[in-house]
Amino acid sequence: MNMFNTIRAVISDMDGVLWTGDTPLPGLGAFFDLLRARSLPFALATNNSSKSPQDYVHKFERLGIPGITASQILTSGTTTISYLRAHYPTGAPMHILGGDGLRQVVQDAGYILADKDALAVIVGLDPQLTYEKLKRAALLIRQGAAFIATNVDATIPIPEGLAPGAGSLVAALQTATETEPLIMGKPYAPMFEAALRLLGTAPHETLMIGDRLNTDIEGARRLGLRTALVLTGVATRDAAEASQYPPDQIYADLDAMVQDWP
Repeated sequence: MNMFNTIRAVISDMDGVLWTGDTPLPGLGAFFDLLRARSLPFALATNNSSKSPQDYVHKFERLGIPGITASQILTSGTTTISYLRAHYPTGAPMHILGGDGLRQVVQDAGYILADKDALAVIVGLDPQLTYEKLKRAALLIRQGAAFIATNVDATIPIPEGLAPGAGSLVAALQTATETEPLIMGKPYAPMFEAALRLLGTAPHETLMIGDRLNTDIEGARRLGLRTALVLTGVATRDAAEASQYPPDQIYADLDAMVQDWP
């Protein structure tokens, strides 16, 4: 039986699957046409915390994909907010080492952005990283602030190649503070569980599409989701076939996957 016959909902990564930088990848429009034609609910899940869900809505519009709503987009930043709400009262001081999107979602959730006396240091990708920012975050963690990592992706795909990801910042702070972070993003369960709650489907009838073996595919497989790897981002076919958590299907790109969908 074709795997797609049992799929009732889809979760897709974005960077390296739907686009690279601001360049759409092959099959982007056809993919969303397929989802809508088959009335398949979908969630768009990314470890990138530097942008807010609304930022991604605008990006989809710029790339010619209208109709995406902020509620369909899950970032490691929004997953972090769910954790904060379960563990800290509104108005608690939080220190952010990350981009404007992460700062915005934390602020919108009712927390105070603070450079001292913070209860937690939340780390994401910061394109404007400086030594002073790293030092401030490290000092706060050593003073007792919780160390929360939105994700530990070592790299991110950009048109020039692979650039340092949030995991590179997390690793620097882990070394400097001798402290293990709490990790919110893929491959850990919180983001996948949030997506399944949004979609209302069981893991075995939900497809995860990604470009990374150690986050998208491994995390989904651990929770019992079906998986499809596209080779437009980080992973290679050889690595996928040798992986402890191989994907159910491997495709050159989204376009090839759409053509294989009955």
